[in-house]
Amino acid sequence: MKKLLVAATLGLAAPAAAYADCGEVSITEMNWASAAVVTNVSKFLMEQGYGCDVTVVPSSTVPSLASVSETGKPDIVTELWINGAPSYNDLKEAGTIVTLGDVLSDGGVEGWWIPTYLVDEHPELATVEGVLANPDLLDNRFHNCPDGWGCKNINAALAEAYDLEGNGFEVFQHGSGETMATSIAAAFENEEPWIGYYWAPTSVLGKYPMTLVDLGEHNPEVHACNADPECEEVGKSSYPVGPVKTVVTTTFQEENPDIAALMANVSFTNAQMGEVLAWQEENNASAEEAAVYFLSNNSDVWSGWISEDAKGKLAALIK
Repeated sequence: MKKLLVAATLGLAAPAAAYADCGEVSITEMNWASAAVVTNVSKFLMEQGYGCDVTVVPSSTVPSLASVSETGKPDIVTELWINGAPSYNDLKEAGTIVTLGDVLSDGGVEGWWIPTYLVDEHPELATVEGVLANPDLLDNRFHNCPDGWGCKNINAALAEAYDLEGNGFEVFQHGSGETMATSIAAAFENEEPWIGYYWAPTSVLGKYPMTLVDLGEHNPEVHACNADPECEEVGKSSYPVGPVKTVVTTTFQEENPDIAALMANVSFTNAQMGEVLAWQEENNASAEEAAVYFLSNNSDVWSGWISEDAKGKLAALIK
């Protein structure tokens, strides 16, 4: 069924080579589910609507911007959570990159989460003070992000500021986003303790009721320091609602204004993305199949992103 869905959608579009050549384009695919959907939707529209030759570059927050800084590639960095990317402002101020828009229009929600069934039983766990006072209720373990994710540095700083280890917690760093999600699913299956970092929109938070721990007020200066691995004066601060952007290199925008205009329009609400991710998980689907699901069921949304010329080329998909 999934293969038929992909074939049906892709078969309605003519080969990209049949269209005016927009040239070669490189775009990141960050190593989490929503970003992979964004990339595959964008890739399809660029190839089939604009005739681009698209190369997908697997990456994550910190390495993607380091690559742009050092090599000028990839051309497009999407689903960039800029609160966890300290080099973003430097590259922006240097004129290396241009911010096109909010790929998640509602912003991203980040923080420390606990299963709601635990908070219902122990309401004190809804605050960081209650967490620090009750490590045994949380299996004495905090689940942190993998290497390369901006949240890894922030959580390490917060762990130091709140002295998690001194309060009886082991900080466990996951090797991938998949193992983080699996650990949450396993906890819910047996109603066991869990505390750690997560974010929305995700299928995980859509499927499993989780409570966001109150980490206190947000301090922009402290948070910026916590995100910077070179900053030593770490402190206590909650996560803000995070801007989640698509950026391109300045050179790419100047040379490919039509594609830059497209990518400026590519934007999902958290509800839209959560629905796609829930479908993906329920159907054990790939990112490409999830993108096809979105394209097949939301032409009223994405048809507003593309140019009139691209609409003509993708008319068979627009309901």
